[in-house]
Amino acid sequence: MIEPGATIGILGGGQLGRMLSMAAAQLGYRCHIYAPESQSVAGDVSARFTSAPWHTQGALAAFARQCDVITYEFENVPVEPLAAIEADKLAPGPQALEVAQDRLAEKRFAEDVGGRPAPYAPVDTREELLAAFDRLGPGILKTRREGYDGKGQWRLAAREDAETLDMSRGGLIYEALVRFEAEFSVILVRGRDGEIRFWDSAHNEHESGILARSTLPAPDAVIRQVDEARGLAAAVAEKLGYVGVLTLEFFATGDGPVFNEMAPRVHNSGHWSIEGAVTSQFENHIRAICGLPLGDTALAGDRVEMRNLIGTDGGEAAHCLSDPQAHLHFYGKGEARSGRKMGHVTYIYREPAR
Repeated sequence: MIEPGATIGILGGGQLGRMLSMAAAQLGYRCHIYAPESQSVAGDVSARFTSAPWHTQGALAAFARQCDVITYEFENVPVEPLAAIEADKLAPGPQALEVAQDRLAEKRFAEDVGGRPAPYAPVDTREELLAAFDRLGPGILKTRREGYDGKGQWRLAAREDAETLDMSRGGLIYEALVRFEAEFSVILVRGRDGEIRFWDSAHNEHESGILARSTLPAPDAVIRQVDEARGLAAAVAEKLGYVGVLTLEFFATGDGPVFNEMAPRVHNSGHWSIEGAVTSQFENHIRAICGLPLGDTALAGDRVEMRNLIGTDGGEAAHCLSDPQAHLHFYGKGEARSGRKMGHVTYIYREPAR
């Protein structure tokens, strides 16, 4: 067990690192952020902040020596430099990053443990893209690496779209469109002893490729498929020897849950858990990587809704506080820009006692 008072290293300096740091402080830990950016919203609330490139081995090794356990807050941390960190100090391990960083590897991994992604094809040339379109029909072309919140994606409705698209970037994957009733996520935490706990699955609604809101309880179309989706998530966690919070996203379809993607970290669709669950995803991640007992993941209200604040400044966001059910989290990112997640607000509704 990593005793309170120890230092937790966090790779990445965004809002997820910020919320992990706040949860860690509540349990008596200090956090040390490592990120290439000179400004860090996670560093603002942490005991220490190191700004250095990922591939600077000396800086990363020095950071690792100052930490008792190290985790990461996003999945695009380069894997190669992590060799500077002792293997038993990093949780989750690097294999989870290797899988999640490549959409093709991710889909094949999910298939290996019994999951069902949308039909797909790796493409690097226009000829391969046209062949994939002819076989799979309308779909979405995505970069295999990086890309998030709708970035690095192109919807192809007709063959002509494939014929005119710039193919110079390479390293792509084409996915057939999926007819679905709802989108949902399965979020679990796995402890160092192998214990797994799940939060209730939220119904996720996206706008322009960005998560706009998550609501619980989810509709029946989701609830009927949660058990099967949880089975896949648990299989992924077991195969990876995973420690910490893991998220898998799904489409609820007429044929059962279709795997979309995984995130080896705390997740935007679980932000509701800070006030809406007995133990939040952030606290349980800290508990797991430090070898502490896992906390209760049950809902703390009858209905919960989390809304992302996208391109919204602090003055606009503050108006939500007139609602007694609202809990505001503003990330301190500075300038509000279109498509930028600036914060979120969670509403907790409790039915009156009878």
